[in-house]
Amino acid sequence: MLHHTGRIRPLHTHHGGRNPISVIGMTVTPDRPTPTAAADPAPSIIDRFIESNRAYAVDFRDGGMDARPVQKVTVVACMDARLDLFAALGLELGDAHVIRNAGGVVTDDTIRSLTISQRALGTRSIALIHHTGCGLLGLTEDFRRELELEVGQRPQWAVESFVDLDGDVRQSMQRVRTSPFLLHTDDVRGFVFDVHTGLLREIH
Repeated sequence: MLHHTGRIRPLHTHHGGRNPISVIGMTVTPDRPTPTAAADPAPSIIDRFIESNRAYAVDFRDGGMDARPVQKVTVVACMDARLDLFAALGLELGDAHVIRNAGGVVTDDTIRSLTISQRALGTRSIALIHHTGCGLLGLTEDFRRELELEVGQRPQWAVESFVDLDGDVRQSMQRVRTSPFLLHTDDVRGFVFDVHTGLLREIH
């Protein structure tokens, strides 16, 4: 009967300096990493939303609010994550419609939302809010041309970038005031929000 001695027998040296060794019939290369199972992907932030929503719904109570904003006002503002509009403007849930996009600019789609807000849901006043340090400052229409080169199709929308905050707020106010679709354009006011101080500066 044959008995294994348990001794390790060196084999010939390969190019590259590695010295594979044989252990009970297995060849092992010491400097080659052992394959491991693929790590589970990190959970998506949206998974966290779902989890948070379940906790929120436990204590949720329908306040019976109407779809019509209590304060009859619509706020058009930038989508910038630093703007906590409800806190900054002293608004409560149900007080206002809030329309947000890149730059807080008045586009055709903004007019669409404002028209529905006024004609179907009874709002009258409009506040337009830009802010300091906006990502659209200095961006150009080259952004669209670069997209066209990348994907092979030119975007139908304009970037709506600007270099003058105050001037763009005035332009937004003018677009609202001259829209034939809006019922109420007598109370339209524009502001620049300072992300460092939290203060609004009105533009005339």
